[in-house]
Amino acid sequence: MNVIVFSRRHARVRQLDLGQPAFIASAAFILLAFLSASFAGGYFFSAGRAGAAPEARIAAWADELDAQREDIDDARRDSQDNIDALATRLGQLNAHLIRLNALGQRLTQMADLEDGEFDFGNPPAQGGPESLYEAPPVDLPELTGVLDALAEQVADREHQLGVLENFLLNRNLSKLAQPKGRPVKSGWISSYFGSRTDPFTGRPARHSGLDFAGRAGSQVIAVAPGVVTWSRDRYGYGNMVEVNHGNGYVTRYAHNSANLVALGDRVAQGQPVALMGSTGRATGPNLHFEVLHNGRKVNPLKYIEDVN
Repeated sequence: MNVIVFSRRHARVRQLDLGQPAFIASAAFILLAFLSASFAGGYFFSAGRAGAAPEARIAAWADELDAQREDIDDARRDSQDNIDALATRLGQLNAHLIRLNALGQRLTQMADLEDGEFDFGNPPAQGGPESLYEAPPVDLPELTGVLDALAEQVADREHQLGVLENFLLNRNLSKLAQPKGRPVKSGWISSYFGSRTDPFTGRPARHSGLDFAGRAGSQVIAVAPGVVTWSRDRYGYGNMVEVNHGNGYVTRYAHNSANLVALGDRVAQGQPVALMGSTGRATGPNLHFEVLHNGRKVNPLKYIEDVN
């Protein structure tokens, strides 16, 4: 078989005989060289890829381990923060409960409750049949929220108990402020509150207190705790001691031979404040005792008789 080749450059025609041995040998050599080159390239390319893959995989694994290690550190820090928050909340609740127990014990004493009616040293008694319902597990964020809400409730109850304590305390102070009992340890009532005959003029007059006759120098005592607002001579009263007990109550102790307290002194119930005498407008040793409530003179007899 012949192949005719035209050449534009040299403007001539060449004829190749494909059946000649020389051409066949040349073609076979070229084909063999091409196949060898292709095989060699494929082998080295495959070998190169096989050698590079393990290094890339190791580097990827290392990066993934670093990322997981950072995630674990972050989770550990979050867990520690949550544990610290729980410990803080538990500490706050414990402090609140201690204060509530103290307030409860004080209120129990102030309210004169029977022993055992309210026991703040132990949990409250509870009961009921066993429930077959099982609550789902609580996760950490939900538990933290429950503790926060419980802490707010405990603080609110503590505030309410504090208000109740102040109320009971003021109520008890009001009872203490009310005059109660006799202003002398010895003596007898020589003149009552209200209308009487004036011992100096013999005419009808109004008596604004009670007179206790007794031995000169005997003790005159305060009938309630308070603060001394007067301790000197006063026209008609002689030496007089005046005590303000709060809650609108004031008591006066007059005709004293000597005052035992000074202006501004705090006195307790039953404390001696003067010695009985006859100073001022008096016919003999006696104590003129007055009780004022909200600025108005009232009959002291009901406070003397109210000794319970």
